Amino acid sequence: MTGRLRAWWELPGSERTTLLMLLVVLPLVSISLRIAGYVRTRRMVEALSPVNSPRVADASDISSAERLAHLAAIAGRRGAISATCLRQSLLLYGWLRRRGFAAELKIGVRKHDGAFDAHAWVELEGVALGQAELAHRPFPNAPRAPSRA
Repeated sequence: MTGRLRAWWELPGSERTTLLMLLVVLPLVSISLRIAGYVRTRRMVEALSPVNSPRVADASDISSAERLAHLAAIAGRRGAISATCLRQSLLLYGWLRRRGFAAELKIGVRKHDGAFDAHAWVELEGVALGQAELAHRPFPNAPRAPSRA
């Protein structure tokens, strides 16, 4: 049995199901970004995942969100398309919002070898999910989808 297949079978059943769903939805996020752009895609994600009464995440919720971020990263690396951090973050952001959490989508930059490097990630209760070491500085107010008046 190959390493990838073994790793798949070692996942708990619920995580295999979640990973399959991430593998299906991630290309849709990617297509939306290409066709509609960032603002419209974020607006759509937020419309599909309203958070009316946000839940406060406890340690268990944050641990689960970290695991979800890890699964989204796997889907981004191993799926039908190679998904960037922005695509993975939009998916994770919407997923957590659907669970009732007031997750924050962050976009930041750093200067690396004389060039700017952008990165996107999701924070829950101030925890940068799936980020072993975050070298990027978030924009003070990450671009938000304008509300329709």
